[in-house]
Parts: sequence; structure tokens; C-alpha cells
Amino acid sequence: MTAVLWAVIILLVIVLAALCAKIYLLRKGTRQLREGLRLRLTEQTNTLLSLSTRDKAMRRLADSLNEELRALRRERLRYQQGDRELKEGVANMSHDLRTPLTAICGYLELLKELQLPPDATRYLAQIENRTEALKRLTEELFRYSVVNSSQELDLEPVNLGNALEQALLSFYGAFESKGITPKVELPAQKVERLLDPAALNRVLGNILSNGLKYSAGDLTVTLDSGGTFTFSNLAPDLDQVTAGKLFDRFYTVEAARHSTGLGLSIAKLLAERMGGSIGASYETGRLTITLAFKETL
Repeated sequence: MTAVLWAVIILLVIVLAALCAKIYLLRKGTRQLREGLRLRLTEQTNTLLSLSTRDKAMRRLADSLNEELRALRRERLRYQQGDRELKEGVANMSHDLRTPLTAICGYLELLKELQLPPDATRYLAQIENRTEALKRLTEELFRYSVVNSSQELDLEPVNLGNALEQALLSFYGAFESKGITPKVELPAQKVERLLDPAALNRVLGNILSNGLKYSAGDLTVTLDSGGTFTFSNLAPDLDQVTAGKLFDRFYTVEAARHSTGLGLSIAKLLAERMGGSIGASYETGRLTITLAFKETL
């Protein structure tokens, strides 16, 4: 009886050890699949999932995941190709439109020098107005396609306070014409970030241009020591819904119907490419745009 009992115990121990080994191999295979899948979804790699275990069930699972990865890779390549062709098409189309638009503007200038009947003069003014709007849209489309390309940015240490001052100075005449005197607050210490100066100037310029469109007569601009810009102004023509859509491509509101709706979209693209973030909020009639760059130096 004792010998039989010991035999049963030994058998159970062997079975338990085999089960533990099986569980260990399954967990190891699962971990390998999880880590391999995460790597292949976050990085551009053509390698497939591999396993060190010979467990048939785990290998079938790996084969199924590899099939999905192949399909995902094909779709990604098709998307990248289509996206690249679309960007090139927009850039080429907007570039090709510049020449006839320039010619049209030239002929309009010639027509304005002629003695025309009042009705013809009025019609000519409307044509000129729409032509200018088309020129702005074409230019913004071209700029958006360039900004949205894979062109590398030239990063270097940039003094954020100086960049903001230069951007504000470039808008001095525009603010003065609308009776806006910006209130500016800068930190006492220098704030530097690793950015592309031209791209940062474009971002700040587009945000300030947005302030000109929607401001009811005021603008407050601050920069804190943490690298966060804040632009705030009264904007009675907006609400929380429209403020949330300001960064959408081609979105405009009635107050800015002559806008292309690409300015803040371009600003968002450039800010994010430089590692920053940008957002808008609307409370008690005030629009606030926040642009932040974390410390990188």
C-alpha cells in the first residue's frame, strides 16, 4: 500500500512539474508575442513575430498575428503612398494655379485704369475681391502641403521671449489699425527651447493672425518660465464648439469668412513636429490659445 501511495505521489509531482513547465513556456511565449507586437506596431520594421517555444498552439497564434501584420503593412504602405501622392498633387496644383492667377490680377489692374461705367466698376471690384481670396487659399494650400511634408526641421536653441517679441513687432501695424494694444507679460529669466526658428515664427504669426480675426479689441499675451505661451482675447462671435474646431483644416467661422481655415491647422502641425502642444478653450466670452514647449535643453 505504501509503495502504491508513493508511486501516485511521484506521478502527481511529475504531472505538476510538467504543467508548471507548460505554463512557464506559455507565459514566455505570450510575453514574446506581446513585446514583439508592440515593437512592430510602434516602429517601422519589416520583421515578423518569432517564438522560442515549440508549442503548436502558440505558433499557430504567432502565424495568425503575422498574417495580420502583413495585411497591416500593406495597408500602411498603400496609405503612405496615397498620402504622399495627395500632398504632391496639392503642392503641384497650388503651384500651377499661381501663374494664371497672377495674370488675372495683372489684367484686373489694367482694367482699373480704364474709364468704366459704374456697374462695371462695381463688378470689377467683386471680381478682384474673389480673385484675392482665391490667391490666399492657393497660397495657404501650398504652404500646408509643404508644412505637412516629411521635410526635417532645423532645430537650435531659441529664446522664446525674443521670438515672441519679434512676432508681436511684425504685427504692430495690423494691431494698431484695429485699435488693439496687446498686453504682454514675459518672465524675468531667459526661456530657451530646441526649436526651428522659422517654424516657431510661423506658429506665433498664425496665432497672432487668429487673434486679429476674432478679437473684440483686446489681446493678452503671456509667456511663463515653463515655456508656455498664452494668447487670450474677447471673442463674442465664438463659442465652445467653434473654439474646439479652430485647429481643423479649412474650418472657418462667419467672423473670419475671408480666411482659408488653414492658419491654426498649420500652427498645430508645426508645433507638434517640434515636440510642442497647442490647444484652445473658450470661457465667459474669452478665447484662450495655449502653446507649450517642454524643456529640451
